[in-house]
Amino acid sequence: MTVSGTATPADDNSTAEIFDHIAVVGAGAWGTALALSAERAGRRVTLWARETEVVEGVSMRRRNPFLPDHPIPGSIKVTNELAETLAAADLVVLVVPSQFLRPTARQVESLLRAGVPVVICAKGIETGSGKLMTQVIAEEMPGRPQAVLSGPSFADEVAEGQPTAVTIASEDAGGSTEAAMRSLAARVALSFSSPVFRPYLSDDPLGVEVGGAVKNVLAIACGIAAGRGFGSNPRAALITRGLAEIKRLAEALGGRRETVTGLAGIGDLTLTCSSEQSRNFSFGKALGQGMTPEQALAGKKSVAEGAVNAQSVTELAARLGVDMPICQAVQAIIHEGVDIDTAIKSLLTRPIKAESRDLEMHISLPNPANMDDPDQVIPA
Repeated sequence: MTVSGTATPADDNSTAEIFDHIAVVGAGAWGTALALSAERAGRRVTLWARETEVVEGVSMRRRNPFLPDHPIPGSIKVTNELAETLAAADLVVLVVPSQFLRPTARQVESLLRAGVPVVICAKGIETGSGKLMTQVIAEEMPGRPQAVLSGPSFADEVAEGQPTAVTIASEDAGGSTEAAMRSLAARVALSFSSPVFRPYLSDDPLGVEVGGAVKNVLAIACGIAAGRGFGSNPRAALITRGLAEIKRLAEALGGRRETVTGLAGIGDLTLTCSSEQSRNFSFGKALGQGMTPEQALAGKKSVAEGAVNAQSVTELAARLGVDMPICQAVQAIIHEGVDIDTAIKSLLTRPIKAESRDLEMHISLPNPANMDDPDQVIPA
């Protein structure tokens, strides 16, 4: 297939090879939606499920209990035998919760042929180590080509075939136009592209990863605000200032601020912070309505990644000296038992800062709204 970055494909002879057989490791809602997207794009797909009930559900009814409203076509093979899943794969898509990525990657590496690339769809930062998912893969699957897929994409809508745009990032997409067009990101994008699923390319996996990890924590903050009965003003403020937190962390890790203004940053952030389809938003809303974290998570089939990543994100930020007050407030509510109203007051009465990048590191004015300490002086 010919790939062109211009309006005249016939003038360009660059080509990128499509992956024919895709193995999706992880049959939750998102993994299943990606399997359906790959099949829709004409790929051969094998979907690995850890849960026997998923394999049985698909075998008997062609339905996955994690995504029950969407039939699984017979062309998608579903199995809980990992070796069978990986045997003929040209590309492996890892779609497991972030805190399970390391053991899953280790197991996949022991079975996968050399040179087969992997695509990371887990969004988060590893607890304890503070490592990004790309760093985990580099340690457990050394030397293996890797890309990151992220962006505003509810699994249910992707499975239904609603138009969706995502970002696929790989380091080899940088440099010349020809290099980008032959990159792993380009090959993955071509392999998943269909009339309803549109990938964009990036050469900044770090920036894409940070956006995906932090937005879940910020979605909890927006859910808490909704649960408290707040309207649109607080949500807009949380999204906008939350985006500033993502930018700061991405830049500190070596990513680019511009990446955060794209689909994997502001796009995913806006989606996740604005709908009860988001597990993290719903979790936050339950907290805002008075539930404990344990009560809010009880009986859930799917994982609210932000509940775990609130701690790993803030620990990493503290290690890097990055100011992330919204994420810190969410972490304090979930993991330290801080009262929600106290956390909200603390955010609103922080020292007054500048919004522009040039001034934000230099301006810190005592906030008169903080009546407990009107003369406060806190470092910027």
